[in-house]
Amino acid sequence: MDTTQWIASATGLGLGATFFMDLVALLRRRLFNVPSLDYRFVGRWLGHMPSGRFRHDSISRAQAVRHERLTGWLFHYLTGVAFAAVLLAGAGERWLYQPTLVPALLVGVLSVAAPWLIMQPALGMGVAASNTPHPRLARLRSLATHLSFGIGLYVTGWLWAQ
Repeated sequence: MDTTQWIASATGLGLGATFFMDLVALLRRRLFNVPSLDYRFVGRWLGHMPSGRFRHDSISRAQAVRHERLTGWLFHYLTGVAFAAVLLAGAGERWLYQPTLVPALLVGVLSVAAPWLIMQPALGMGVAASNTPHPRLARLRSLATHLSFGIGLYVTGWLWAQ
């Protein structure tokens, strides 16, 4: 597989897995009233970076930036593509032809480090949501979301292999 095919595969896999994760989040919200991250806050965080602001006490109280919702959603999907590339780099391109669940779940579980160690502290929630009203619940929700991403990697890989 050449570089262009590898990038296209990682892109398709990442977009599909992220879409799957978002469908699961939508179902969790509609069926069980489980809130999920508002990606405009990710866009707001990114929008403040050019001025040198990388961390906020509370991203919801930070000044809104232009196109923050679109920016946040684009970043969300690009991050999914990046983690799909991690899966392909670790499991190899053979995984695309015979996807297995364990590597996909492993990437999903490992990907929860991004919100726990980068996003949540930067948005004012503390490391692993330690500054939220219910840190354990927030951590479990993050883990469930990222496990659904891992399942989405597998499902998308399986569909790709068909």
